[in-house]
Amino acid sequence: MADANRHTPRKGRGAASNPAGRFEHERAEAQDDGWGILDEPLAPLETVVLPEPAHTIITRNKSPDISFDRSINPYRGCEHGCVYCFARPAHAYMNLSPGLDFETKLFYKVDAARLLEKELAAPNYRCAPIAMGTNTDPYQLIERHYQVTRSILELLDRCNHPVTIVTKGAALIERDVELLGRMAARHLAAVAVSITTLRPELKRTLEPRAAAPATRLRAIRLLKEAGVPVTVMVAPLIPILTDHEMETILERAREAGADRAGYVLLRLPHEVKDLFREWLNTHEPLKADHVMARVNDMRGGKDNDPRFGHRQRGEGVFADLLRNRFEAACRRLGFNREREWPLDVMSFKPPLPEVAQMSLF
Repeated sequence: MADANRHTPRKGRGAASNPAGRFEHERAEAQDDGWGILDEPLAPLETVVLPEPAHTIITRNKSPDISFDRSINPYRGCEHGCVYCFARPAHAYMNLSPGLDFETKLFYKVDAARLLEKELAAPNYRCAPIAMGTNTDPYQLIERHYQVTRSILELLDRCNHPVTIVTKGAALIERDVELLGRMAARHLAAVAVSITTLRPELKRTLEPRAAAPATRLRAIRLLKEAGVPVTVMVAPLIPILTDHEMETILERAREAGADRAGYVLLRLPHEVKDLFREWLNTHEPLKADHVMARVNDMRGGKDNDPRFGHRQRGEGVFADLLRNRFEAACRRLGFNREREWPLDVMSFKPPLPEVAQMSLF
């Protein structure tokens, strides 16, 4: 029995197990063979990074409840290990587990900047802001080595192409502060920093390899000082576990310089609901039933409600209470007073297309 199938918390990892994806025909369950195998210490889990060849780099969507129609995900999987991550089920398409595989078996997009250059140079391309960080974090730890995000931003900067970024990172986005500031001065960049909790002890198990709350607040401050418009996302908002921190997170982010604020209610699609329940029973057993009961109240009696218009906020009395609290805090703190930062789509300069042969002139 593979170690990864044992339901045992790993230091620095969010998921406690490695369940088969929903498309797999076989299921494995750890069983004691009488020789005490389940009592043996688990081998350390190392992060493995593989190239993912791609034909295109821009992903299109027509979802009516999100503000962008195109995005780029430089990486598949995420070493941040946030146990609640709604992107985990995508690993099933790679015949990998949305559990520990999602945070230890990662992929980077090969030649991402070259592919993007080709798409931007297409005669029928029409400029609109590209969103990054909508699935997995563009500033996760492996960006330090592979620099896929950096190469994409450098190309967008050269082409005067607008971009929005959502991240739970800090050190690596601070690396790009000068570049993002230069783009923001031309109305080409905006950043959202996601903060789930301000409690380091909770962060260590809930999102183990994401940046510490204090360093995310520092990143907000540095971005603001560089002239980059910054939104704080209280995301995900987890009832009972983190919702009482909402106002404090907003206050601290406002002090750091955030101009706008948003929130997203916890989402538990496909395999994530079981992984999150497992995490609750492991790390917050006394609150587990209360948390899930409140989630069910806001999700029509289910663990998850994927309907457009409902999936981000939920519905019912408790969902209304969260929305009212959020709006009251934003009014008090001065968030969202100005209309959303306008990004410039008119200054876009397509990259020169590749020329198959020399010009006559």
